Amino acid sequence: MMADYLRDPAEIYRRSLATIAVEADLGRLPEDLRGVAMRLIHACGMIDLVTELVWSDDVATAARKALARGATVLCDSNMVCAGIIRRRLPAENPIVCMIDSPETTMLATARRTTRSAAAVDLWRSHLGGAIVAIGNAPTALFRLLEMIDEGAEKPAAVVAFPVGFIGAAESKTALVTNSRGVPFLTLLGRRGGSAMAAAAVNSFAVEEDLL
Repeated sequence: MMADYLRDPAEIYRRSLATIAVEADLGRLPEDLRGVAMRLIHACGMIDLVTELVWSDDVATAARKALARGATVLCDSNMVCAGIIRRRLPAENPIVCMIDSPETTMLATARRTTRSAAAVDLWRSHLGGAIVAIGNAPTALFRLLEMIDEGAEKPAAVVAFPVGFIGAAESKTALVTNSRGVPFLTLLGRRGGSAMAAAAVNSFAVEEDLL
């Protein structure tokens, strides 16, 4: 027989956040990022990620103001898009992902690069003042930084959680070393993922006291 288990979703959520509040070292974070960190931990189950979070001082304010004024959310993968809770967005913000565009495939082939990097080129007309959520491809983050260096308009904020063994740590280090003046939140090293990127957007969308 399977053991009895908790079924009440509200109670599961409450207990989860209570556990995170007790076990995670949230004291090293500024107050306006503690709720974001709790949602990131809730998305992946890794209490220790707070030790590798890196941010610019203005990221929470910049992201929340941008979302409130209707900023587009640019996602590197459909998984990030799927994880964003649209009803939480304060201004019916558009969510854009170009990974499945036929133009993306053609551009990737012509440039001998990944589709993720090619899709970032197709963000160009949406990029100024947008929220960028990267939860999959290091090449997307590298290409975003290259485009800004080339003169592309800057997004309002970047939440960067590319994951993997090739380029993930390096792309995030490149962002932290020189963010090009763009507010950012990222997780150093190989860890990341679409669930984290979406959780960050969801948390910035609605200010809430989780502690």
